[in-house]
Amino acid sequence: MDVVSKAEHSNRRRPRWLSSSIRLAEPATLRPVSLFKSASVVSLLTLVSRVTGLARELLIASTFGASALTDAFNVAFRIPNLFRRFFAEGAFSQAFVPVLAATKAQHGEAATQLLIDRAATVLAWVLLLISILGVLGAPALVWAMASGLKETPRGFEVAVVMTRWMFPYIAFMSLVALAAGVLNTWRRFAVPAATPVLLNLCMIGAAWLGAPWLKALGLEPIYALAGGVLLGGVLQLTVQLLALKKLGLTPRIGVRWSALRSAWADPGTKSILKLMGPALLGVSVAHLSMLINTQIASHLAPGSVSWITYADRLMEFPTALLGVAMGVVLMPQLAAARAAGDGAKYSAMLDWGLRLVVLLALPCAVALVAFAKPLVAVLYHYGAMTEHDVQQITYALMGWGIGLIGIVAIKVLAPGYYASQDTKTPVRVAMAVLLITQLLNIALVPVFRHAALTLSIGLGAMINALWLLLGLLKRGSYQPEPGWRGFAWRVTGASLLLLAFLLWANSAFAWTQLRSDSVARIGLLALVLLGSAVLYFSALWATGLKLRQFLRR
Repeated sequence: MDVVSKAEHSNRRRPRWLSSSIRLAEPATLRPVSLFKSASVVSLLTLVSRVTGLARELLIASTFGASALTDAFNVAFRIPNLFRRFFAEGAFSQAFVPVLAATKAQHGEAATQLLIDRAATVLAWVLLLISILGVLGAPALVWAMASGLKETPRGFEVAVVMTRWMFPYIAFMSLVALAAGVLNTWRRFAVPAATPVLLNLCMIGAAWLGAPWLKALGLEPIYALAGGVLLGGVLQLTVQLLALKKLGLTPRIGVRWSALRSAWADPGTKSILKLMGPALLGVSVAHLSMLINTQIASHLAPGSVSWITYADRLMEFPTALLGVAMGVVLMPQLAAARAAGDGAKYSAMLDWGLRLVVLLALPCAVALVAFAKPLVAVLYHYGAMTEHDVQQITYALMGWGIGLIGIVAIKVLAPGYYASQDTKTPVRVAMAVLLITQLLNIALVPVFRHAALTLSIGLGAMINALWLLLGLLKRGSYQPEPGWRGFAWRVTGASLLLLAFLLWANSAFAWTQLRSDSVARIGLLALVLLGSAVLYFSALWATGLKLRQFLRR
């Protein structure tokens, strides 16, 4: 109580909504300023990762285009990524980090080092077994992911070869997840957030230098990308291990059978494995829809998997930047309000987060729907990428745009449940929405082909967000504050004005025909986007919406 009272005394002039986070965070020496500083660092490095990722996709698109072989690479790359998201960044991270933090707080650093060693030992042995099985079972995995590649035997063969080369990437990235969990527990956020850039740089180097080299040797150039992925995994793990070494926390992996038995029997390891069960279910539901959609896309026109992948990269910009901000900043504040028993602050922060979603995600959604073709043309229409490919990517991107608000809103609404220690409700909702999404696929794919796959996920996200919102309202956890009607009308009016401007800009210029003058096309896009931002926020200001007061709230 002494710490709490000192914190409240020294911060008596701070806004009331901030006081709950001070009461919770002060005993752990994590002040609100450091929390927001860490969030900004993570967001900035995430932006760098997305920019380099987009550069990677641009180079791959211009070098290889959209064909059965690029479909083969995207399928092969998606297989280890899917396992990585299940076991590494998903279930393992969600289970490992809480146990690690509790051990550090309750038993000291010696016990924490022992937990790190034993968790790393179990993880390394399991990853070795999974990697062997994955290499041996690559044909079955490729067939399960995209059986439609069988229609082009060369594509299926290439996908199997690249899957075998890239499957050990799972092992590297799972150990990266362990290292990142330790670094984040010690509040070293920058290194885990920065290392994904290394993968993008390795793949850029592979496409730029490796592909021509393999072609000169008479080998399939696209195999260079598999080498870039594997090298990226090695570099990410190396950098994080060096960061752990500086902290004196390098994991010691037991190579003897007796070491594995001791590690498996450790209470901390058992706790991690116990927590991984429900976490694995939640992560599986989140990615199963994309797995099913990849399978469906593999049976459509050649290039469908690649068209969706290229559109996905563009969609990740608004979702990553807004989603990271919401996930990193809002979640701790919601948890603090719940821990303090202050339902009013909890509801007010949800209200603030939802207004921010509407304010920023709605104009982004308008741009993805009304201005998709210029965005795709400027970013992808080079080299082997044809005008037909641009149009097909445009259709897929428009599908994402329709559901963008729902995708981002989930980043606000789901933490509203997690902060109350309710992890089951979001999983149940996600499972129901997964079924709805596949029903939408059945109805829409015959009409819209590959674009239906992104549209169904977008509509599913809108349903998911609405379901979560209604649940919070029904519980009384969230009570909308006054002023929503006027706020919604102002944002809608400004978005309609933006829509008219972007529709004009979309049709006023021949974006694909400007391919030969890429500098002029890029400059024109920059002017349109700058004009869009000025128009949108000026319209909001003209209607009386006080943006500075809203963002400072």
